[in-house]
Amino acid sequence: MRGVFVTGTDTGVGKTLACAALMAAGPADLRYWKPVQSGADDDDDRETVRRLAGLAPERIVSEGVRLRAPASPHHAAALEGRVLSLAPLEAIGRTLSERVVVEGAGGLLVPLSDRLLLPDLVAALELPLLVVASTRLGTINHILLTLAEAHRRGLAVTGLVLSGAPDPSARTALAAHAPEVPVAELPPLDPTDADALARAGRTILAMPPLAQRIG
Repeated sequence: MRGVFVTGTDTGVGKTLACAALMAAGPADLRYWKPVQSGADDDDDRETVRRLAGLAPERIVSEGVRLRAPASPHHAAALEGRVLSLAPLEAIGRTLSERVVVEGAGGLLVPLSDRLLLPDLVAALELPLLVVASTRLGTINHILLTLAEAHRRGLAVTGLVLSGAPDPSARTALAAHAPEVPVAELPPLDPTDADALARAGRTILAMPPLAQRIG
């Protein structure tokens, strides 16, 4: 499998929108996969990406874990009497020969079970990270903590997407403290349609490491 694993610095920071932008701008063989979805009864990131990017159904990978409760995956699974493991998700990954945008759940250290964290899935799939961060107050701390943990675990980072209104303070902090990480911006889109997403996605794909993976 060739692609990128999109993670966030927190929940609600714009991961799904960034995935939709990548799908709208990417090549025709690029597919989207959400391995673990919590709160599936009320929130379907697969359908959101498909609708926003105007994708044909076959560009969305339907397989994966679907959990009803809007909670951390380890807790949502426990409520259903389930324990998540890597093997079934690795097996799905091995079937995906196309380029894939994989969306995580929440931030980087989200628990999948009492023994597993999201980085264990990232490592098993052997994909580099694309980190998405909101530009709201506090983002610098969240970004640097996420990058530090990714580095500690030996996970490659292809780039960072700042989602929201431009924040010069985040840019200067990243230039000083994480100069090796390419940065792109995903500003508020009005309207949020496939054309606007494609334009934003092309900006994200212009980061050289990401362009080599899925561009």
